Amino acid sequence: MHLLKTNTPRWVIILLDLLMSLAALFFAYLIRFDLKTDLEVIQTEWDILSKSLWLFVLVKFVVFYSFKIHKGVVRHTSTEDLKRIMFATFLSSLAFAILGYIRYVFFDEYFLFPNSVLLVEFLASSVLIVGSRFLVKLIYHETTKSREIKDRVLIYGAGISGLITKRTIEKDGRSDQAIIGFIDDDKKLSGNRLEGKTIYHSSKLEKLIREEGVTKLIIAIQHPDKNNQNIIADFCIENNITVQKVPSTKSWINGEFSLKQISKIDINQLLGRKPIFLDEKRIGSELKGKIILVTGAAGSIGSGMVRQISKYYPAKLILLDQAESPSYDLQNELLSENNNLDFEVVIGDIRNYERMKNVFQTYAPNYVFHAAAYKHVPLMENNPSEALLTNIQGTKNLVDLSLSMDVLKFVMISTDKAVNPTNVMGASKRIAEIYAQNANSIGSTKFVTTRFGNVLGSNGSVIPLFQRQIDQGGPITVTDERVTRFFMTIPEACQLVLEAGTMGDGGEIFVFDMGESVKIIDLAKKMIRLSGLELGKDIQIKITGLRPGEKLYEELLAKEENTLATHHPQILKAKIREENDSRINDISDLVAMFGDQNNINIVTKMKSIVPEFISNNSTFEKLDKK
Repeated sequence: MHLLKTNTPRWVIILLDLLMSLAALFFAYLIRFDLKTDLEVIQTEWDILSKSLWLFVLVKFVVFYSFKIHKGVVRHTSTEDLKRIMFATFLSSLAFAILGYIRYVFFDEYFLFPNSVLLVEFLASSVLIVGSRFLVKLIYHETTKSREIKDRVLIYGAGISGLITKRTIEKDGRSDQAIIGFIDDDKKLSGNRLEGKTIYHSSKLEKLIREEGVTKLIIAIQHPDKNNQNIIADFCIENNITVQKVPSTKSWINGEFSLKQISKIDINQLLGRKPIFLDEKRIGSELKGKIILVTGAAGSIGSGMVRQISKYYPAKLILLDQAESPSYDLQNELLSENNNLDFEVVIGDIRNYERMKNVFQTYAPNYVFHAAAYKHVPLMENNPSEALLTNIQGTKNLVDLSLSMDVLKFVMISTDKAVNPTNVMGASKRIAEIYAQNANSIGSTKFVTTRFGNVLGSNGSVIPLFQRQIDQGGPITVTDERVTRFFMTIPEACQLVLEAGTMGDGGEIFVFDMGESVKIIDLAKKMIRLSGLELGKDIQIKITGLRPGEKLYEELLAKEENTLATHHPQILKAKIREENDSRINDISDLVAMFGDQNNINIVTKMKSIVPEFISNNSTFEKLDKK
């Protein structure tokens, strides 16, 4: 056992390889004579062989030493070692054949070795040298394995990534995991074996957990079908099976990964949907060579938009935000990853018309993607004047300047909270939508609005909040057991904004297929289980009551709106009512009200512009009473 863990001297390895080669040579002669012959024949053959034996050893030594087959650590022999050994052995046999021909022609008309002996010797040498190494490797791994099995593992995915995962687990002598087998969605693979482990169809998961005592599932598919992955992962989580995931190949070190890189699956990975397929050609033709302004560029959606747009070779990207430090971080990221991207970071506030006018005149953008906004419902409920100043006046400034500067297209990023709003934030975004839509009929600029729900991982979203509460030992706070929300990942949202923005002809509101809504309390419970904790024992959930202006559920369309299909299955177009001039004048009057700082007056005016704005759990509910 101790000898297996120490490095054998290299001279011993090469000596053993030469001895095995000699053994293979004598075995080849035995085969040639069918394992039997008389002494006279043996004496004749020995007279011929003895003159060549020293050359045999010399050639083997020179070739083996040149290819450094003795340098590899035997207990960690790899396929690269195998290829090197096989090539060295073949080259030795080739050298014997060439030298034998030279001896025959120029010396005593004898070959060094008969051709049949050379062939058998090559095969026998290869088997002995390679086999001895893998035997040592097998003995080492078997004797150093942890004898206490902690986890019985199923690997989800019987492809290359799954196979590498199996080998990684088995290679680690300290691992306390036993691999039960593979599961895969491909029915054609069911019943086959992969390196000795059976492949089961994923429909057999429940049976395997019950009969084989599975305690861990490792997702080893680089691009799994989201629906199938979520079904399997959800089932495992419900049955207290640990779910882990193999990282992206981009994060593997030198093409390999270790067990330490296999991590618990993230809740974000369970809420995404099937990959979104974009009309790359159309987007590229619209954005390539254009000057593009992104407002709120340092925020979650804004920075995501910047990363997406940078792929389409814009002439220049203008990154506008009032947040200095996040803008600095984004700048450094782009400098390190996009050497050919021409971009400029501009610190500025969309509420400042003169500053924005200077930005538009300086850069003359062709496209504006407007992501800057205040978005937190409770904060805006307590500060309506700020929601007015940023979400409405800020948008109005950008819309007016886009018209005056003949911007080609203005894409406003809105929210599902603008639909039948119950809070100031949602109402402010709806008013901004109205102003932008109306502007579409005034000048040459095309104004397009996009709506979607909550974005996973965005600043201030519920998942980072829950994770912090779990890390702190709880409790997790949920406002109401009935609350549901739509979720979408940042890349999904940004991709759909790009697709909708480029397909829009102006005046549309595009809404995204957000999938099924998720109960927030179920999300909290799932995050607890993913963290390896037990609800009620390790951590609690506390119901705090709805916050001011909060809805139980969100909606993407108002009752007056219908949807029309587009060429993209995940993007719908809302058919909306026409706005009259009086509402636009009311918006201008509303903006002018910022000076008096009277929240009641501001919200009253907002409700007159958006009649469907009915406050919920808010001090402004009294304004709705007849």
